[in-house]
Amino acid sequence: MAKEATAAKPENAVKASGKKTNVKRLVLTAVLIGMATVLSLIKVYQLPLGGSITLLSMLPIALVSIEYGIGWGMVGAFTYSLIQFGFGIADGVFGWGLSPLALVACIALDYILAYTSLGLAGAFRKKGTPGIIAGVALAIVLRFVFHLLSGALVFDIWMPEEWSNPWLYSCVYNGSYMLPELIFTMIGAIVLFKTPQFAKLVSSNLED
Repeated sequence: MAKEATAAKPENAVKASGKKTNVKRLVLTAVLIGMATVLSLIKVYQLPLGGSITLLSMLPIALVSIEYGIGWGMVGAFTYSLIQFGFGIADGVFGWGLSPLALVACIALDYILAYTSLGLAGAFRKKGTPGIIAGVALAIVLRFVFHLLSGALVFDIWMPEEWSNPWLYSCVYNGSYMLPELIFTMIGAIVLFKTPQFAKLVSSNLED
């Protein structure tokens, strides 16, 4: 009996530790999603047909993936995409005059896929700072690709008359805010991960 009780203690300790880790993960993810949401409302520049330069709003979502891997990162990013879609509804996405098919494509490309792709930021997280920077860049470039597709396939009807190529127009339009977002986020990530205290925190919590 004594041996059985002794063996049960480590097992219970493992379970308790696992619960504590899960709670910590959920809390940190919720905090980072909340932070990203608030930062997304702080717009440095707003384009007339959608899209804006924000105050590093993508960085907290990237941190979820970097901290816990792309699996959990995708879950966090998908949750964030639903919040952004909620903002889209508030901005009148259903009143833009899009056909049902175009509306579905817009929701999928500009919200669900674009923001969920940020969950891939942790793809190279085990490669140190260079890997983290590369992962953040990859995630933002993928977000740009989805906006590019949406601009060329859905919003070509709003293309100015002086433009003849919807792909070029979409590239220039979406690049005008996504490129600064990429640059600012990369700078923010570099500064953050060069901070010894933060780098130590991430490395100590890095999960397999």
